[in-house]
Amino acid sequence: MPPDTYSDQLELEPEHAAALFGDRVHLARRYTEDLGRRGEELGLIGPLELPRLWSRHIVNCALVAPLLHPGRVGDIGSGAGLPGLVLAIARPDVHLVLIEPMERRVDWLQFEAAELGLTNVSVVRARAEDAQLGSPLDQVTARAVTALTKLIPASVHLLRHGGEMIFMKGARVDDEVAAAQPVIRKHHLVGVEVVVLGGGVTPELTRVFRATVD
Repeated sequence: MPPDTYSDQLELEPEHAAALFGDRVHLARRYTEDLGRRGEELGLIGPLELPRLWSRHIVNCALVAPLLHPGRVGDIGSGAGLPGLVLAIARPDVHLVLIEPMERRVDWLQFEAAELGLTNVSVVRARAEDAQLGSPLDQVTARAVTALTKLIPASVHLLRHGGEMIFMKGARVDDEVAAAQPVIRKHHLVGVEVVVLGGGVTPELTRVFRATVD
């Protein structure tokens, strides 16, 4: 997309972005600009996303950052880097393992992490269910990947005992949780809850399925 076209359409940075990213907001700006400029061309975002890129995607992901603990966190189906690269920007004390099966998207993730100087990022080309990481993760995240009935069994093997799932879901998350009850019991998940983030901050609320592997 020509620079003048993408910049005209790109949503202005919201006031609360600086509070979410702190002294690393400049990296969030660079990432948002890069994604706005190249995202549609690379098939990372749709043609209608530029006017809502900050609010619907960047801020939406950054709201999850306080739920992470220092350690190793896997991001399943990382795609454009939502939430993986956003979380790596917001939480330099956390190492993000971006798990993505598509080569084109893996190339983007590696390139962008290097461009931004994100030393707390590694990229693994694999499907979640096939990924071999050497050691278990402390947490896993995912956004807009698949239903909980499939996502839970695909990712549980990546976590250590006591590890945590933090999956960003849509407005019908409660229906997904209800449908996933047999899978939740089978994989011994405890502390299951739905956390709603962003109230009073942004109109695009972030809903998170959260559970611990017992």
